[in-house]
Amino acid sequence: MRRYGKHTDEDDIRSRPNRKGNRPRTNIRPKHEDALEGMVLTVDRGRLTCLVGDRIITAMKARELGRKAAVVGDRVGIVGDLSGDKDTLARIVRIEKRSSVLRRTADDDDPFERVVVANADRLAIVTALADPEPRPRLIDRCLVAAYDGGLEPLLVLTKSDLASPDELLEMYGALGVPYVVTTRDEFVDGRAAERVREHLVGRTTAFVGHSGVGKTTLVNALVPDEMRRSTGHVNAVTGRGRHTTTSALALPLADEKGGWVIDTPGVRSFGLHHVDPSRVINAFPDLVPGTEGCPRACSHDEPDCALDDWVAEGHADPARLYSLRRLLATRERREGD
Repeated sequence: MRRYGKHTDEDDIRSRPNRKGNRPRTNIRPKHEDALEGMVLTVDRGRLTCLVGDRIITAMKARELGRKAAVVGDRVGIVGDLSGDKDTLARIVRIEKRSSVLRRTADDDDPFERVVVANADRLAIVTALADPEPRPRLIDRCLVAAYDGGLEPLLVLTKSDLASPDELLEMYGALGVPYVVTTRDEFVDGRAAERVREHLVGRTTAFVGHSGVGKTTLVNALVPDEMRRSTGHVNAVTGRGRHTTTSALALPLADEKGGWVIDTPGVRSFGLHHVDPSRVINAFPDLVPGTEGCPRACSHDEPDCALDDWVAEGHADPARLYSLRRLLATRERREGD
């Protein structure tokens, strides 16, 4: 039934009142051009601790960001109460473009990708030579994640007074990864921290490693005393460390030249479901020219791969090709294999 005549105007149209009393939804989002830039230091149950200038503030993610989550190391735009006073809360309205990302999945069959750290320059892979035993497959996986995410790796071998580092150093020598070898005594007197610090000054470095390898102990020696985290011990029965770091945390490097260290929770697995194997070759620039003769979609680990002839002709070290293929195979092997 027609309610209005042929010639209606706006005064003839009745509009329904908004019963909820709120504003109608719109797709237009505020630009927040006045937002100040901050750095995410840690995330805890939806609350983000951020550094804005010289102030530590607590913030929530704005609804307009949708499912996009901010992680430790992110540069973000923040509005609201930026005083840093107790019980104040600001709002993150923008996440800036990331220069690098460290990603992992729960395992190789898990399609859910988790960004652990953003905008780090370097990934320090901390591994004990004994107590607990080293896990080369886990190291390989961390290296693949570093190369894929745009981070430079650093290998830190601890407890060399309990076992020799020679086998691991020989295994990774062809990769050209810088390394630091330390003893338990050097952890106590600070020499270990000083040698590692040389690789960190002026950079943002994420630390990863199996529980019980001394990762958090090392981080504590690198940051101001008042910012140290609790540490645990290795279980004498299982040989596994206790997880004392439950969330990633960015801390300033105790050095006048600046720098940041990011302590991450101890890992027992490092899934690589998110990694496209074709990108791993980019970490081997000396081998890239040899791939020009490869068949389309070559995995670089098959009979027709052109890299075999390229290396045989003397263009690159055979150990480099072996290292590439070992890393490419990490998605086919479990860390404990």
